[in-house]
Amino acid sequence: MLGLDLDGTLFNDKKEVTPRTRKALEAAISAGVTVLVATGRPWMGVPEELRGFPGMDYALTSNGARIIETRTGKVLEEHLISVEAAAKALEICGKYDILSEVYYDGQGYAEESKMALVEKYHKNPNMWEYMRKTRIPVDSVTRMVKREGRAMDKVQVLFADMSERARAWEELSEEKSLELVSSLGYNIEINASGVNKGTGLVSLGRMLGIRREEIMACGDGDNDIVMLREAGLGIAMANAEDQVKEAADHITRSNEEDGVAEAIEKFVLRGGNDLC
Repeated sequence: MLGLDLDGTLFNDKKEVTPRTRKALEAAISAGVTVLVATGRPWMGVPEELRGFPGMDYALTSNGARIIETRTGKVLEEHLISVEAAAKALEICGKYDILSEVYYDGQGYAEESKMALVEKYHKNPNMWEYMRKTRIPVDSVTRMVKREGRAMDKVQVLFADMSERARAWEELSEEKSLELVSSLGYNIEINASGVNKGTGLVSLGRMLGIRREEIMACGDGDNDIVMLREAGLGIAMANAEDQVKEAADHITRSNEEDGVAEAIEKFVLRGGNDLC
């Protein structure tokens, strides 16, 4: 099995899957490898190109909070954050200048007034149009959580000021019901305690009769660390953060240099790790 992070990993900086990488994915699938996205994004935040990619029958989304069978939309496993925990997280972060969003059933919802200022909160210009296209605007995320009254996939908060992010992280860390990661550096991704890509990937492998030793994972960010450690073969991108590289078994080229394709060619298609 092959689990792939998206931003900074499978995608180049323009959020594209290059022809070489697409060819490598197709070859791995043809060789009998179960290939899936393993992302912090909600399912509806995954580009249509990948949601309908032939042979990619599973997806791990929202950092492992939701694992789905893509052909049917069936939820195979979910680990949701409670209303109370989400409300507490939003209360803590609400003291600061933020763009907050929540994910329900694979769909992201963000505050309309802050979405109009997305450039202020997302430091990466390539994410601006992505946010506008994939999030449903609401008047207030906090009121939505109260109105829905049910558990959700994930909470994400983007900060305009990094010192405010640091203070929020410190306070959130005291809440034992929360799992915190940051794939962007200027955000905080909030899941239920114990939820991460690593346990999700291994759990899906167990469902499919795939041993941990037969799983390869590629990533670049803080939310990929556990996944790289849990997989039989963890691959960090050359553009990954230092702590991600330390967690990996191998470092491939950057996302701008078809690093995922290189890893697939070396360890999957040539049998370097006997994943076939």
